[in-house]
Amino acid sequence: MSFPNAFALLGFSEFPWLERPLSAVVLVSYILTLLGNSSIILLSLVDPRLQKPMYFFLDNLSLLDLSVTCTIVPQLLTNLWGPDKTIAAWGCITQLYVYTWVGTTECALLAVMAIDRYVAICKPLQYTLIMRPWVCVKMAAASWCSGLASSLLQATLTLQLPFCGHHTLDHFFCEVPVLIKLACGDTTSNDLAMVVGNIPFAMLAPLLVVISYTFIARAILKLPSAEGRHKALSTCSSHLLVVTLFFGPGIYMYLQPPSKTSQAKFMSFFYCVITPILNPLIYTLRNKDVQTAWKRILQSQGRLKSWKPR
Repeated sequence: MSFPNAFALLGFSEFPWLERPLSAVVLVSYILTLLGNSSIILLSLVDPRLQKPMYFFLDNLSLLDLSVTCTIVPQLLTNLWGPDKTIAAWGCITQLYVYTWVGTTECALLAVMAIDRYVAICKPLQYTLIMRPWVCVKMAAASWCSGLASSLLQATLTLQLPFCGHHTLDHFFCEVPVLIKLACGDTTSNDLAMVVGNIPFAMLAPLLVVISYTFIARAILKLPSAEGRHKALSTCSSHLLVVTLFFGPGIYMYLQPPSKTSQAKFMSFFYCVITPILNPLIYTLRNKDVQTAWKRILQSQGRLKSWKPR
């Protein structure tokens, strides 16, 4: 049988009392995610002081968060608000490719950001020489391209599976592991491709982060002054917190046995809805450069409003 024309998404229908309050949370998070991540991108474009490698990678992270949010959340809101919980084939395919692309790219990008922090802390005198603009562009492009290659491989193999009988997904969006479970043919090659394809992103990327922060911790402990240690730690704390919030739920979700679909669903909800809003909050609240940039823009707006032509 060919790919179905539509799928039914069960979402959180097993908790009907939760759907209305959950839709309010999703709507507020959606608006704040759009505002927060868009403002970070615009802020780094208009403020020359934020045109540094760290904020270039942060812009890429914000773009990834916007992509996954705009692909998944509108359909989730539609399903939570109304009785119709179906998704068209084109919508399902779009979610499949974009979510896989964004998820794997973000794994690689967070590892790249860890390397950036390593160079900044462990090789500060060579930082501008090593992290040149063209080098940063190549590192970001490698993250996006590796994620795209993984998405094309896994999603395309999934779409070639035969889907027989009911077309009901026990999830709130179309994802590779969920669709593989629905297939009625042999999925051995798909399972193998998913495991092998995720090794660089789910294992090597976190390992690279751990290695980078091991060297960073050693370098910070060797600093003579407490003020220097605090300053060095503050430049890494935001990224470390974002890494924990990303890899923690993601690893937990993919390690869940098939029987615990409800837990995996809520962890996936956290990753798709809550994490994209936490990233700009973490970098805004814990970053003095971003706070200063906001103050400058707000002050300039205040001066423009107070100025009246004679």
